[in-house]
Amino acid sequence: MTGGCMGEVLVVNLSDCDSEKQEVPEDVYRDFIGGYGLGAWYIYRGQPKGVDPMGDKAVLGFLPGLLGGTSVPFSGRFMIAGKSPLTGGWGDSNGGGHLSPAIKAAGYDGIFVTGVSPDPVYVVIRGKKVEIKSASHLWGKDTVETEEIIRRETGDPRLRVACIGPAGEKRSLLSGVVTEGGKSASGSGLGAVMGSKGLKALAVSGRRETPLARALELGELNRHYLDGYGRSSYLGRAAARRIRILSSLPRFVPSRLWRKAPVLKELLRAYGTAAWTTAAVGLGDCPVGNFAGGGFVDFPFNGRAGAVSGWELERYRVRRYHCHDCPLGCGGIYVLEEGPYAVEQSLGPGYRALAALGPDCMCSDLKAILYMNDLLNRACMDVEAAGVVLSFAMECFEKGVISTADTGGLELTWGNSRAMVEMARKMIRREGLGEILADGVDRAALSLGKGCEEWAMSAGGNELAMHDPRRDPAVGLSYVVEPVPGRVGIYGAPRAEVQELEFDMEEAGGLAPEFTGGGGGEREGSGRALALRNHWSRLLDCSGLCRLGAATSELPLVEWLNAVTGWDRDFAFYLEAGERIDAIRQCFNAREGIRPENIGLPNRARGVPPLEKGPLAGVTIDIESSLHAYHEAIEYDPEKGWPSERKLRRLGMVWCLPGKGQRMQFFR
Repeated sequence: MTGGCMGEVLVVNLSDCDSEKQEVPEDVYRDFIGGYGLGAWYIYRGQPKGVDPMGDKAVLGFLPGLLGGTSVPFSGRFMIAGKSPLTGGWGDSNGGGHLSPAIKAAGYDGIFVTGVSPDPVYVVIRGKKVEIKSASHLWGKDTVETEEIIRRETGDPRLRVACIGPAGEKRSLLSGVVTEGGKSASGSGLGAVMGSKGLKALAVSGRRETPLARALELGELNRHYLDGYGRSSYLGRAAARRIRILSSLPRFVPSRLWRKAPVLKELLRAYGTAAWTTAAVGLGDCPVGNFAGGGFVDFPFNGRAGAVSGWELERYRVRRYHCHDCPLGCGGIYVLEEGPYAVEQSLGPGYRALAALGPDCMCSDLKAILYMNDLLNRACMDVEAAGVVLSFAMECFEKGVISTADTGGLELTWGNSRAMVEMARKMIRREGLGEILADGVDRAALSLGKGCEEWAMSAGGNELAMHDPRRDPAVGLSYVVEPVPGRVGIYGAPRAEVQELEFDMEEAGGLAPEFTGGGGGEREGSGRALALRNHWSRLLDCSGLCRLGAATSELPLVEWLNAVTGWDRDFAFYLEAGERIDAIRQCFNAREGIRPENIGLPNRARGVPPLEKGPLAGVTIDIESSLHAYHEAIEYDPEKGWPSERKLRRLGMVWCLPGKGQRMQFFR
């Protein structure tokens, strides 16, 4: 068996209350690596077309990366995969913590759950022993309470628990899956899938070691990498010390400074991803006022943007937090000891949560944001998406689409932190207006009407991430071409402007038609180059590596994979595996009838009409021409979404051709 692989997956059927182990063909690892690549192969081939994502035939996968459990730095990411009830297409989410090595230690490369339990249950997996236990007493408990009770009941403190809170139980389409009280895999509504199955939690532990093909070589690679990574630079330390000044003057600070790996590393060590929130507002990258505001003009540095900064957040951090095998430690445990927003031992907000609840809602009350972050994580509601929904509701209130009669008396005005907290609670409980908002901005806009669809910031049913495409048009392209729309995929990380990766284009397949991003004059390159970065990101994810590791260093990914697996493959081989992972996720969407032509950016996010003030004033981006170049380069049918027959044959995926695939009996 290939190194790094346990050789088996576990399938748990909640309808029959049983489980079975299944061997994984070795060529599946070679072709799809692991993580949601392995998950996509299993679900595409084993789940029928057109299933209800919250029905008994829907499959939900919990998946470590191929490098999980190997001691490779940054290899602690886990993935959840299935059909998204939010978009109707492929759904996957990526989380951190320590679940990934626990699944490997139990002896599995993935755990798939199918069926529906008539009563709430949780599943305990300790190596070969699988138990399905009643969770009736856990239903209604938050994610922190759930983990504590399960460990106490089982008497096993080593268990790693992935669970849902009240939002997932009530099938909110904004719900994700949470581990360690705040490490959330969210963004595709898969917490609602878990809730629909009656599955409160998955608890895993084991003592198996992940097999390594060349352990001595891997150890030397790790030592060499960590020796270099542990060093700090004067430039990085200086930037971290002077972050207030640098953030207050973004127009006068070269943007390349924030993208330099040594600087990023020191900023993340000092402040986590919250480090660049304030500067991002001034640069126009961070949305302000539901994407309608103008940077520091509407959310000024003094008293507002500076108040929700990384350095202010640091006042409440009591210790750093590291995911498994992480040498960076960008997370933090935060405490608010008193007041209406007291928080006890909570994993704090990173950039996405801070940006969504702060500048995008025009809120500068950092204590309230810390409290909401903890509240939403305990409920298993996606914090970033919840912020987008709240900013949408605030604009609806401002423009008279809703009133205090709809909000239960709440003055849902911009930046009103008390009203935000109460509306977040209503969303979690599906109470009043919260019933409508709990399923995202698209469904809320459809229900409310009165033209509010124009300010629903989503793509393909998914809320937009906290990066404004007018600042970087390739972000807008990613929002509409990713199989999970609304997500920064191509430029998510390693983003070209962050890591400054340069691919050997001749080795990887040559150049293709020119792609020009438009608006803002940021950058240009080939459609093929953008596709390659996308494939590289898929490879990184499915290996189980953290994108922040890639953003702050040059990862020896090919060398790590070769030492672990024993394959001795080159860069082009692994890049093709990333391409294959992209293609199967796209085939899933095409089979489900998702048409790329129906996924577009809101007018506001394209700069139609353009802003009149701020760093993005006058910027309009042309996504349509970008889409044409990208689809031509990646060989996708822009109308139906299927990869070309030539591409699928080249990738050895003939079974994905329409009408060719035969469903395999993985799941009952």
